[in-house]
Amino acid sequence: MDYKSIQVDCYSGYRANERPIAFSYQEHRHEITETVDCWHEGSIDPTRPEIRYFKVKTGQGGIFILRYLSLFDAWSIKPL
Repeated sequence: MDYKSIQVDCYSGYRANERPIAFSYQEHRHEITETVDCWHEGSIDPTRPEIRYFKVKTGQGGIFILRYLSLFDAWSIKPL
């Protein structure tokens, strides 16, 4: 399954959209209870914008990969 665009509520500390705390998917709001893993790709090379990934677990027990493309301020999701 490919990534689908979603709306994400985030904690913003030292940077905007530092980490996701909840998201809306398939007409339901999902609260994130655990960030299982996080990583990023990209570099200081402007032709490769930064993309951040978060593997998260929800209160309903679902596990998802959330992807944040900072260049477009856009979130997407991939259920596991």
